[in-house]
Amino acid sequence: MDTDTTRVQATQSLLRHPTATDGMAVHRLIARCAPLDTNSAYCNLLQCLHFADTCMLAEDAGQVLGFISAYRKPAEPDTLFVWQVAIDERARGKRLARTLLDAILSSPGAEGVKVIETTITADNAASWALFEGVARDKGQDKGERHVLFDQVRHFGGQHGSEILYRITLG
Repeated sequence: MDTDTTRVQATQSLLRHPTATDGMAVHRLIARCAPLDTNSAYCNLLQCLHFADTCMLAEDAGQVLGFISAYRKPAEPDTLFVWQVAIDERARGKRLARTLLDAILSSPGAEGVKVIETTITADNAASWALFEGVARDKGQDKGERHVLFDQVRHFGGQHGSEILYRITLG
């Protein structure tokens, strides 16, 4: 699948890798997607520029409806760390997040990736469903889990614990 400009019939969205000019639209999308943590607009600009090969967005009629930010871990280049999954309310329930993730995994930027990692708070049901579905499809009952950033020790009680979820790909 050519993920540079792929139209997905199920969602009527155009999937593509982001460019720096998408940074502000991505920033606004993430702000609409509670409970996601917002980063600075500058961070989103850098994601769209420096990590474009491992990020993917979905747009419809010029509106960004979905975005996944991910990067290859520098010390473990066969591991893709999925940072955030943001899907606009209008596009939810249509498997857009899975379509975006699959597009990243089939793109040249993910060539040689053997592991997916992400962090998820305990209460983020949508992310658990997405990544547990990926694990099942890869022949695992569930991925490996452990607390990466603790609510008290790392966040001073200001944020829920972030649980590292690790999926080994076939």
